[in-house]
Amino acid sequence: MQKISPTDELKSAIQVLEVVQAVNKQQLKEDFQSALIKLKPINIIAGTIKNIVSTSFSPNNIIDNAIGVATGYLSKKIFIGTSGNIFRKFFGTVLQFGVTKVVAHNPETIKSLGWFLIEYMRHKKERNL
Repeated sequence: MQKISPTDELKSAIQVLEVVQAVNKQQLKEDFQSALIKLKPINIIAGTIKNIVSTSFSPNNIIDNAIGVATGYLSKKIFIGTSGNIFRKFFGTVLQFGVTKVVAHNPETIKSLGWFLIEYMRHKKERNL
């Protein structure tokens, strides 16, 4: 029976790690190539067109998204104002995307809140007359 020395064990472990490293390197190369293909402008445009075609293309959906974008833009303008501060601009942009997403994904809630505010203002105006 042959005695296994620590040197032999170390060489064996190094060989195993080299094989694992080679496999990981190949996988990383493949993932990188896949990412490059997905990031080509033509593929981005094609993916966007597929999403537009696959989603319901109703006027309500378009209006809801437009309201979301407009609300996000207005919230950014209110938050930033005329500030030149870069951090405030960054947080304004984050706020804009957040508000846009919330409004676009919850249009019925936003519409009912809007109607409530309009009715409230109308009744308040009638009481003051």
